[in-house]
Amino acid sequence: MEVYAGKLLKCVLFKDMNKSDIVNILEKISHKIVNYDKDELIAIEGEDCHSLGIILMGKIEIQKVFPSGQVMTINNFTEGDIFGESLVFSNRHTYPATITATEYTEIMYIERNDIVKLSMINTDILTNFLSILSNRILMLNNRITTLSQDTIRKKISNFLLFEYQKQNTTHLMIPFTRKKMAELLNIPRPSLSRELIKMKDEKIIDFDGNKIKILRMDLLEECLLD
Repeated sequence: MEVYAGKLLKCVLFKDMNKSDIVNILEKISHKIVNYDKDELIAIEGEDCHSLGIILMGKIEIQKVFPSGQVMTINNFTEGDIFGESLVFSNRHTYPATITATEYTEIMYIERNDIVKLSMINTDILTNFLSILSNRILMLNNRITTLSQDTIRKKISNFLLFEYQKQNTTHLMIPFTRKKMAELLNIPRPSLSRELIKMKDEKIIDFDGNKIKILRMDLLEECLLD
């Protein structure tokens, strides 16, 4: 139990709580741990979702697979992140996308009734849960805004400005590959690379691998107005 409690210290649901508090809470609710190998399916689009998932170890990828065979990456989550939080209390509690483990992953599942019980045991958990829902809504709104942009440069600019707000620095660390970034922006990878190089040549940004530095915030913002 203490091993899992230590891992849950990274989870936003248990923000500002100590290890002993988490151990006591886990002893009062039902939960289960499931292990997944790399590339193993965690959930398939359309399956029922009755539990909140907390990533104790590893990484997962959420993808939308279209009838044409095209795959769009919606998001990537890692240790401490949660998923399914908005589905378990929905009237239509089915996964809207497919979830896959991108490396060996351990996930703790907590069912709906036990989430309610958690909130009653500790009001900080209720506050954290509502904060998670609010942040997820903001993230989805930004995702929609990014995808609705009519040019590749605008999509990149909106993405970088969102990351700047989230990371609170102009020295951004992008936690995934160019391929995944292209899928998130729903643009071809070669087009993404070409536009990044153009923006670098124009001294708007600089980059090295997964590190992107915003050189001219004013010019980056102007990209959205063109």
